[in-house]
Amino acid sequence: MEFVTVAAASLPSVPLDFLGNRDRILESIRIAKDKGASLRTGPELEIPGYGCLDHHLENDTELHSWEVLAEIIADPVCKDMLIDLGTGVRHKNVHYNCRVLCTYRKVYAIRCKQALAGDGLYREPRHFTAWMKERQVESHKLHQVVREVTGQTTVPIGDFILETPDTSVTCETCEELFVPRNPSIFTGLDGAEIILNSSASHAELRKLGRRLNLISNSTRSNGGLYVYANSTGLDGEARMLYDGSSMIIENGEVLAQSSQFSLLPVEVIVATVDLGRVRSYRTSHSRNVQAAKQPEYPRVQCDITLSRPSSEVFLSDKIITPEIPIKLLEPMEEIHLATSVYLWQYLIRSSSAGFFLALSGGLDSSTVALFVFGMAKTVLKSIQAGEQNTLRDLRKAVGIKDYTPKSAEEIVSKLLHTCFMGTVNSSEETRSRAKRLSAQIGAYHTDLNIDKAVIAHESLVEDAFDGFKPKYAVEGGTWSENLAKQNIQARNRLVVSYELAQLSTQARGLPRAGTSLLVLGSGNVDENLRGYYTKYDASYADLSPLGSISKTDAANFQRWAMKHWNMPIMKEFLEATPSAELLPLSAGIQSDEEEMGLTYKELSDFGILRKVHKLGPWSSYLRLLSEWKNRPGFGPREIADKVFKFFRFYAINRHKTTTLTPAVHLESYNPDDNRHDLRPFLYVVDWPWQFNKIRAHVAEMERSLEAKEAEK
Repeated sequence: MEFVTVAAASLPSVPLDFLGNRDRILESIRIAKDKGASLRTGPELEIPGYGCLDHHLENDTELHSWEVLAEIIADPVCKDMLIDLGTGVRHKNVHYNCRVLCTYRKVYAIRCKQALAGDGLYREPRHFTAWMKERQVESHKLHQVVREVTGQTTVPIGDFILETPDTSVTCETCEELFVPRNPSIFTGLDGAEIILNSSASHAELRKLGRRLNLISNSTRSNGGLYVYANSTGLDGEARMLYDGSSMIIENGEVLAQSSQFSLLPVEVIVATVDLGRVRSYRTSHSRNVQAAKQPEYPRVQCDITLSRPSSEVFLSDKIITPEIPIKLLEPMEEIHLATSVYLWQYLIRSSSAGFFLALSGGLDSSTVALFVFGMAKTVLKSIQAGEQNTLRDLRKAVGIKDYTPKSAEEIVSKLLHTCFMGTVNSSEETRSRAKRLSAQIGAYHTDLNIDKAVIAHESLVEDAFDGFKPKYAVEGGTWSENLAKQNIQARNRLVVSYELAQLSTQARGLPRAGTSLLVLGSGNVDENLRGYYTKYDASYADLSPLGSISKTDAANFQRWAMKHWNMPIMKEFLEATPSAELLPLSAGIQSDEEEMGLTYKELSDFGILRKVHKLGPWSSYLRLLSEWKNRPGFGPREIADKVFKFFRFYAINRHKTTTLTPAVHLESYNPDDNRHDLRPFLYVVDWPWQFNKIRAHVAEMERSLEAKEAEK
């Protein structure tokens, strides 16, 4: 029997933080070694940081990456260990996304990524080239700074299997797991027993199960020990959040799993396995018929013996790692932990003094307030678990050197300033809800009327147009006047938010007086998609924790918080009619869904059809004819009307998305304009060809229905 202990490290992917990345990598190697591992792998591009974007193209990035790699392998902690490190490598003037397999003062080989992620949030083909020469290696001249440490001049680069005295090791990187011809299938058929996968896989609600299935099914059909290491934390653009969940899987069985979302700067999981189990698992005749005709990969020799004799394992405290149940968080737990990590890391990296939130008393802004409260709970839990890095960061954020929190509410009191910005159109119910929620979570709260600012701006309009005063529709004004009156209120709230956020710490005499607060936005993904918000209102901010979460999930999160955090007040928010409260109370309750002509559930449906299923107006109409045909009152004409409303307003308001605050990506139909959802913003808004085709089909369907009815 040959027993081997392997380790997977979950590390933050911090772009260009070469010092921090070096220290975290070395710490992960130390932890892995202390746990008895002879092999350690880490996340994709862990040396420069995955999210460097166009910095990947700079010579400095490559130089500093080699400098860091040289310092890592010069550290004695690497002795007797096979280390797998991620960095960009320029070979023959072509830039590749690579894994460097190395040990103390020696590089064995460089493995290049063959399938680059180039859709959704990813732009790897902009910065790297895929290795196109399957089962081939070339000679790569090492950088001078590495040659000085290793004494080597060249090493193999390309597509290979690393052959140790006791086993065979191969690599694949993130996206290669998700493509139909993933390399580990073919290297596994050619004898590779240990597969290392280094990833920068982003978080998305309900995604982890799909990732687990891919890995499990790969090793379940082919056998093997799969060591998967994923990044953690916030990307440099604050749009992607990596959720960790590194895993070690043998023959389809999960042996170890790291946290899905964590504030830990370094987390290492290990597993001790008997390689004999892999070999026994691979005795299947059908599998071996395919293996026998598999073309051979180049072998690169490695002099490190990874396994330990059974007697040594018996005498140590090591045991064969048993299968464990996989932990998949519920979607509301994912939202809680994802937004906690997002808010906390944004706060710490930006060196800000806290957050400012315009709290309207409605569902969206109250959900954002809950996110901050949840962040405080996560921070407190981390500190109580003994995590000194979190405590140090909190003390820096609040400006108190010896501060130790006693409760989540106490943390919120030092980091969150909420403000109700009322007008004559605001109700006492929303004002009261905002005040009571702030008190319950511990926030510093201001109750403010901004009518003076609104009146001042309306007087400017009057001066500009020789006495013209816009009126609400209920007062006899036009649609345009009615909208302008509402927008003046909404935009003033944004201006006031930034004024108060800049001066809050100074006016309140806090330890970090003069340091600005981060302004939190409260737009949700459905309203962002439909464009149901004022350009430069409370949807715009420094960061947008709700911006890629649906209204439905926001409400579900409030129900979850109400139950798990003992917050009965949230029932009032859930039962209230969603309203912007920008019209006079005499106009009746201003219902968001009535104004849009679409429910929030319908907006979610359209978002999925448009982005995930890639359907335009015509195909969306056809799909909904089937999906909505049993809804009361929904015939072809009513369904067509919904399609017209959605796509017309999407086209009209698409320009707003180009300036919208970046939101952390958590929903598959997130309309992020920068990376995830690239679309025109100047449309022919009535979609004449598409809409006329739908109208013709509606007429045809109605004639058919009439004929069918006449036959009865």
